[in-house]
Amino acid sequence: MRDKRQKKRIKPASEVKEESEALGNALRGFEPQMAACDTESLAVAEQQIMEEMLDQGNLEQALKRVMQNQGAAGIDRMTVDKLPAYLVANWKTIRHELLQGTYVPRAVKRVEIPKPTGGVRQLGIPSVVDRFIQQALQQVLQKHWDGQFSQYSYGFRPGKSQHQAIKQAQQYVSSGLRYVVDIDLEKFFDRVNHDVLMGRVAKRVSDKRVLKLVRAFLNSGMMEDGLMKPTEEGVPQGGPLSPILSNLLLDDLDQELEKRGLRFVRYADDCNIYVASQRAGDRVMESITNFLSTRLRLKVNEAKSAVGRPWERKFLGFTFTWTEPPRRRIAPTALARVKAKIRNLTIRKRGSTLTDVIEELNSYLRGWINYFGFCETPTVLQALEKWIRHKLRCLIWKRWKRGSTRYQRLRALGLNQHQAALGAGNGSHGPWRMSATPPVQAALTNAYFRSLGLLDLRCYANA
Repeated sequence: MRDKRQKKRIKPASEVKEESEALGNALRGFEPQMAACDTESLAVAEQQIMEEMLDQGNLEQALKRVMQNQGAAGIDRMTVDKLPAYLVANWKTIRHELLQGTYVPRAVKRVEIPKPTGGVRQLGIPSVVDRFIQQALQQVLQKHWDGQFSQYSYGFRPGKSQHQAIKQAQQYVSSGLRYVVDIDLEKFFDRVNHDVLMGRVAKRVSDKRVLKLVRAFLNSGMMEDGLMKPTEEGVPQGGPLSPILSNLLLDDLDQELEKRGLRFVRYADDCNIYVASQRAGDRVMESITNFLSTRLRLKVNEAKSAVGRPWERKFLGFTFTWTEPPRRRIAPTALARVKAKIRNLTIRKRGSTLTDVIEELNSYLRGWINYFGFCETPTVLQALEKWIRHKLRCLIWKRWKRGSTRYQRLRALGLNQHQAALGAGNGSHGPWRMSATPPVQAALTNAYFRSLGLLDLRCYANA
């Protein structure tokens, strides 16, 4: 029978080279490249932002980043793989509009994704062309602005990470600051005031073309269910420009905290301030809430914000032990989420083979342990590994279905008649309890799961 599936055509090397050269020619500007600018000097950058953005090297780097990140198509349905050919045909016009300050971005496509803690997060997906332009602008702004941001701001910045933020928080707790002011901003990305934000941008950029372009991206509108909605506030999550604009706005908060001599860590809109007493924490919470409301027009989520002990609050999926010195441990909510995901991967109704189930588990757990392996409580990982093996034993036991099948399988795995009979069950106990009995554990050993390739979490941990 003829295979109807379309095979992807592999382009010959000569064709790839021609396309690459055509794209390079399309992105090449007519002005000379700008000299490297001092990241500490705003004056140098003021009138050269647009030209730096349109520098061929910067554009090629932006294109490479957009292609690597992939991502969904915007409202025009253009996919990332079609972007190079589109730029070859249209970049001269787009570049002219950018230089003249007349470029008009397309509206973003609204997408909702579930939050790990419940509810949904609204994303705004720009078209791939707009993503390319935003990425090119972001790279230039990052170069000029990043050196002026607080050293205690860790989100969306080169050379900084969530793990560094958690370690800084741990150092505060170790120093004796045993209370934390945990501030959560309510729908931060959806409620950024455009005028307040543009005021901060205008303090650092005098190029009116760039100011107009940033404002155009903010006001581009959002397409939802085929209807266009204006965007009068907010910085849509999903575009390359949003992270640095959020850092710029919240830099006011960082400066205020540093001016007051407070010890803090901020990652995007998650901010923890460490103090020595409950009374000091209450005072800081009240004053900072007022600052955010009056200066930045941002609202603190009272339901999620509180003053408490560091071991009672969580920060970026981690919390700390109350011991001296405090150790990093995985927050209970993060453990609950990983268990919920594993339950979904190990339900019998999915119909996957055991090998496929373990392969899916490993794929998920590698990413999970790369982040949460930063914990300093290996017993938690040991308990999670034990629970995962219990889930797999339960899955196998249920898939055997009948008592006679279970008996035969257990015998084949090396149990004697008496052990196999006990492990097969008599119907008085459920699968979860039966899968934890000594006969089943003796047949489906830890070594058995290792032979199937099940990941050893503690080997990947950083502790």
